[in-house]
Amino acid sequence: MRQFLTATLVLAALAGCSNGEKTARYLIDPPASAERLPNRLGTTELRDVSLPEYASAGEVSWQSADGAVRSNTRQLWADNPQRAFTQSLARTISDISGATVIAEPWPLAEPPRRTLEVRVEKALAQSNGTYRLSGRYFVGDSRSGGANQARSFDIAVPMSGGEDASPAAVARAQSQAIAQLARQIAVLGGPGSALRTSSPPPAAMDDIFSQPLPPLEGS
Repeated sequence: MRQFLTATLVLAALAGCSNGEKTARYLIDPPASAERLPNRLGTTELRDVSLPEYASAGEVSWQSADGAVRSNTRQLWADNPQRAFTQSLARTISDISGATVIAEPWPLAEPPRRTLEVRVEKALAQSNGTYRLSGRYFVGDSRSGGANQARSFDIAVPMSGGEDASPAAVARAQSQAIAQLARQIAVLGGPGSALRTSSPPPAAMDDIFSQPLPPLEGS
């Protein structure tokens, strides 16, 4: 009888642990904007956004008052954070500027004219009640005379609830921060510099072999 009761309690505990309703999943979903900006990027391939390890994990993380970055196994992102961040950023830049920004791999037959790389250094709900998103972005243009951008961003979004912000508030603040980053990239804004490509890209092997051969001497 005692063994039966023990087994029953173990099964009940396991059932409680596997209860999906106790696990909350949060979306990264930047708010839509009615603002329309000039198209300064044309066709651009966005490389997978580089995130800090704590921000690329499946759990929603935050900074506690002692400075530690913490998380809860029952408070998760609804999608892979890197994929969601990258896809959301590409879509938002395209929506507000009319540019064709697509996350890698590039799916169209015509190759993109530019590449965009975003390296996030901090993506954290801080203990002071703000969500901080900072890092650098790079726009590459390999055409002769093309403009290459190397710029930084540092975005702070207040969270509802302040220091006691909920995971839902963290998700909203991160989504708003991505929207702000999309706008900054769309206008090529932020501290940094622009460099001109001084030489044309090397010819592809297909281009080399497609050229007619020079005539033989004496022919």
